[in-house]
Amino acid sequence: MGVSLKDVASRAGVSIKTVSNVVNNYPHVTPQMRAKVQQAIDELGYRPNLTARHLRKGRTGIIALAVPEFGNPYFAELAGAVVDAAARHDYTVLVDHTAGLREKELLVSQGFRAHVIDGLILSPIHLETEDLTARTDSAPLVLLGEREYEAPYDHIAIDNVAAAREAVRHLIGLGHRRIAFLGSRTGRERQPAHLRLRGWREEHAAAGLEADDALVVVTDGYGREDGASAMAALLDRGERPDAVFAYNDLIAVGAMRTLTERGLTVPGDVAVVGFDDIEEGRYGATTLTTISPDKEAIARLAVDSLVERLAGGTAPEPRRQRPGYRLVVRESTARPPRPR
Repeated sequence: MGVSLKDVASRAGVSIKTVSNVVNNYPHVTPQMRAKVQQAIDELGYRPNLTARHLRKGRTGIIALAVPEFGNPYFAELAGAVVDAAARHDYTVLVDHTAGLREKELLVSQGFRAHVIDGLILSPIHLETEDLTARTDSAPLVLLGEREYEAPYDHIAIDNVAAAREAVRHLIGLGHRRIAFLGSRTGRERQPAHLRLRGWREEHAAAGLEADDALVVVTDGYGREDGASAMAALLDRGERPDAVFAYNDLIAVGAMRTLTERGLTVPGDVAVVGFDDIEEGRYGATTLTTISPDKEAIARLAVDSLVERLAGGTAPEPRRQRPGYRLVVRESTARPPRPR
């Protein structure tokens, strides 16, 4: 049988209520009493029964994170950060996979796991504002991802336009003028791809340069193969750029592979910038310059927002929070060394 609150109280010479106050981190316990009880906890190896604690509050102690795909390392890294952030609040995370399907996103957002989870963190691709405003599930919902919504839910997203502008500014500053954008999409003007393309256009204009639409390539998806085929299509029609800004790192990695196969060097012939700062980009033969979203901050803000909603009380109006990002410069845009 495990160590109980009664055992800790007996060892510390205090009441069970005092031990409970320390375990639950209530503020009115004196530092001396807290230290005394903590010593007894450490000596006996007491571990709180989190399941019982959540059940007393009418909770399951589980929150869900629903992401579009497991094959994209960005979402795997983000999921790890969410698990770490949730653990600090004694929550377990159920990770779900929507496969980027609208019907699955609708199912998840409408609460088909309502009997299992206390709240949901969702990174949607195809949901519209109308889908979210029509939601009837009462469990708290926090949205992730850069797509813009006018829905009454907390939304955590970096500033895509500003981040894209910084990437393009870096390339222009290195002297590049024919900068391609790989990973454009058709429709849905508020998708991240459109926001990053907007940043590409705006930074060209700010530098007094004409953005060449012949260098914009629409892709079917956001994987390595999409980047490889997009780069091949650009080269095949004679539109060789001197730099590439890719929608994400996977597209950038695919594009770099095609450039190498065509006998071109990175960055000597074509410089490349990605977006997401996945681990793969740090360890390739040519390391990848990229926009690095603060994944830990995204996860922390999302979990903290969800926990705040779960705590009840007077919650603030739904917020749009913008975590930070930074440009990480690596070999794919470094100036080639001067000959000795």
